[in-house]
Amino acid sequence: MKPPSALVLAGKRGPQDALADAHGASHRALLEVRGTPMLLRVVRALRATGRFGAIHVSIDGPERLSAVSELATLVESGELQVHESADSPSRSVLEVLRQDPEEPFLVTTADHALLTPEMLDFVADAIDGSAADLLVGFVARSVVHSRYPESPRTYFRLRGEAWTGANLFAFRTARSRQAADFWVRAERYRKRPWRLVTAIGPALLGRYLLGRLDLDAALVHASKRIGAGVQALPLPFPDAAIDVDREDDLQLAERILAQRGEEMPSLGDSSDRKAPVDSS
Repeated sequence: MKPPSALVLAGKRGPQDALADAHGASHRALLEVRGTPMLLRVVRALRATGRFGAIHVSIDGPERLSAVSELATLVESGELQVHESADSPSRSVLEVLRQDPEEPFLVTTADHALLTPEMLDFVADAIDGSAADLLVGFVARSVVHSRYPESPRTYFRLRGEAWTGANLFAFRTARSRQAADFWVRAERYRKRPWRLVTAIGPALLGRYLLGRLDLDAALVHASKRIGAGVQALPLPFPDAAIDVDREDDLQLAERILAQRGEEMPSLGDSSDRKAPVDSS
């Protein structure tokens, strides 16, 4: 199987983003965490693995990338492909996947500020070893709480364990595009797990409410409803569950990066950006 391409979703999710606005960033994707824009962190992690082919970014206002010199250089050299995002993350994914219907793609988000090459190597190994059309990354609540018991996440409470998404989706085959199409229809239930279960199939709702539905069974049913084989990819990394949605998440991400030993850039270091990112 050829190396998958990667797509990073960096567009706005609405007319206003309280977190980006609070920090003077035009997009949450360009919000700095310990001095480095989140989108740049994700792109660097993808490039560091050497396991992915073309890297694509979907963002409204692609010209905004020119404010980050490293990203601008990658765009100019053709190493970073930029797409105008649609009106929702799922539609943005579907539009890019339809341009290359046979190409395997890893999809992630720009606010995945703690993404590491180690996590991506784990996912790339799973892509190579799986026969599923689509792999979906999850982190167990027990894994998250083992290190970050104070971090609130949205969990699917299933039999035996509760799970949270990791914003990592591996579209391995042409048939996986059917899952992207289903995502467009189901996206509005992202923060309401019981409604998402209902969208997958009303027969599942009773099992979900009674606590009799486990992750594998849910995805078997989802596969039948979608028309593509969907497989869970449990991740052993607590940090993979943490995206930067709120101020608390930002503070936690900065603490984690400090614990990793990452140094803040000096005030005179302008390597990451050409000009301040405005909020217009």
